[in-house]
Amino acid sequence: MLKDFISLHDINLFDFHEILKQAAEIKKHPSRYRTKLKNRVLAMIFQKPSLRTRVTFDAGILQMGGHSIYLSPGDGQVGLRESFYDVGKNLERWVDGIMVRTFAHKNCLDLAEAASIPVINGLSDLSHPCQAMADFLTIKEHKRTLSGLKLAWVGDGNNVCHSLMLAAARAGMTMAVATPPGYEPDPQMVKWALEDGAGTGFKLELTHDPRLAVSEADAVYTDVWASMGQESEKEERAGIFSPYRVDKELMACGRPDTLFMHCLPAHRGEEVTDEVIDSPNSVVFDQAENRLHAQKAIMLSLMGKHEKQ
Repeated sequence: MLKDFISLHDINLFDFHEILKQAAEIKKHPSRYRTKLKNRVLAMIFQKPSLRTRVTFDAGILQMGGHSIYLSPGDGQVGLRESFYDVGKNLERWVDGIMVRTFAHKNCLDLAEAASIPVINGLSDLSHPCQAMADFLTIKEHKRTLSGLKLAWVGDGNNVCHSLMLAAARAGMTMAVATPPGYEPDPQMVKWALEDGAGTGFKLELTHDPRLAVSEADAVYTDVWASMGQESEKEERAGIFSPYRVDKELMACGRPDTLFMHCLPAHRGEEVTDEVIDSPNSVVFDQAENRLHAQKAIMLSLMGKHEKQ
């Protein structure tokens, strides 16, 4: 039984596929899960703004009979007024689970170490595991399988890229990552992905050539060039990343049915053109919807050991 959901590196092969299976079942039969988290309470700590993470966790636990408490950056000033460790020690006495959307990955680890209740990483600077689970649910819906597919990443080797590598490793996929020089994924995450993919058929290709990465890909994924906290680098990054824009010409390097994916929000005209994100091959809003179902499955795995009266 899982205790926390911090990184996909911590999730074994069985749990990875079980969460995906559970998410698909919840999506297909939502009424069967209306009381599965009855009277459970999730504390949601936000240090970064959010649309999808906020709404899908909030709606998700409500739709399974539970409740949420939103803690904004000003509520308690977590990490400033009080350490994450001490906050975890307090929250474990009041609620049944914690979701945190933060900057430093260490904040997730400190919460998980302190709290006896489950901690879910809603996003950190190193990892975005909930997004990856929704993404792989989306790929499986459209491609009917995961094993043997090729996923191309074009852009910054960031937290989303890291979690997709770890998910691809569990799924037995090929992942081609094209980044500008100096913006490759974290070496530790590469090491973990290779370890996790041993025996699954996983292949990892690191390149600086986006056309090579996209060649024969079943899905092409990109993200903003400057993430939250990198605003001061926006102009510099725009020049560096402009050859990595996903446009019609780049998508043509893939297959006729290659999916286009983005975790959103998208900066249209920067990392992706309108004609790509609005094309029939785009599944960005399917991904957004599936955040709800994947996170329901994650919460149920962690917090649903029994129905609470």
